[in-house]
Amino acid sequence: VTGASSGIGEATARKLAAMGYDLVITGRRCDRLQRLSDELEDQCKIKVHALGFDVRERTQVESAIETLPEHFRAIDVLVNNAGLASGLEPIDEGDPMDWDKMIDTNVKGLLYITRVVSRMMVERGQGGLIVNIGSIAGSQTYANGAVYCASKHAVHSLSEGMRIDLLKHGIKVSEVRPGMVETEFSVVRFH
Repeated sequence: VTGASSGIGEATARKLAAMGYDLVITGRRCDRLQRLSDELEDQCKIKVHALGFDVRERTQVESAIETLPEHFRAIDVLVNNAGLASGLEPIDEGDPMDWDKMIDTNVKGLLYITRVVSRMMVERGQGGLIVNIGSIAGSQTYANGAVYCASKHAVHSLSEGMRIDLLKHGIKVSEVRPGMVETEFSVVRFH
C-alpha cells in the first residue's frame, strides 16, 4: 500500500491487516509508517514491512522494492494510493511547483511503483491485483483544479491501459475513484 502514512492509504492498510494480509506499507513519513506497522503487527498478528521513500523518485522506488526481504517479495496486491493535490488556483495563476508535485506523485509515482511490482508479479507467474486510487476528479473537472483533475484523468487512462497490458499475465487492474473524503488532503493542498 503506497501512501499508507495517512488517509485512504492508512485506512486500506488497516482493513487489509484486519483481513489477515501481511503488508508492505510505504510513504515519506517514516515515523508514522513505523507506528502503524507496530500497531498492525500487534493487533492483527500479521507481518508488516515499512518502507520509507518518495514515489516521485524513481531510483528510490526501485532501491526500496529491491531491498524487500524474501517473505515480502511475493506481492499479490498492489494498492497505488500515494497521491496529492497542491494548490487551488485558476490555470493562469497556478504555481508550476505545485503542478510538478501533483504530476510527479499522481502520475509518475504510480508508474514507477507499478513498473517494479508488476514485473515481480509477471516473473512469479501467479497473477495478481493492482488497485489504483483515482478520483471522481478524473471524470468531473472542477474550477481551479485543472492540473489535479488532469493527473487523475491520467490515472484513469493508465488503469485502462494497464488492464489491457497485464491481462495476459493474469494480473487484474482496478480503479477506485473516491469523491470527498475526510483526510489530510486539504491540509496538504493548502500548504
